[in-house]
Amino acid sequence: MQITVNGEARPLAGDMTVQALLQTLDLGKGRIAVEHNGEIVPRSEFSTRQLGDGDKIEIVQAIGGG
Repeated sequence: MQITVNGEARPLAGDMTVQALLQTLDLGKGRIAVEHNGEIVPRSEFSTRQLGDGDKIEIVQAIGGG
C-alpha cells in the first residue's frame, strides 16, 4: 500500500491508522493538525481513522517561538 504524506510518496506495510502513522513519523506529541483526503481529522478520530491505498495526508505541526 502507498500513501502520500505532505507531497511525498510513502509505502506502508499494511493497515494503519492516522495515530500509528504519526507515531511512525515520530509526530505523536504536540499540536498537530491532520488532513486526510482533503478532510480535517479531529484528534478524537486519530486512533480509529484507517488509511487506504492512494490516500493523501497533510500534517501540520505547530511550533512555538518567541
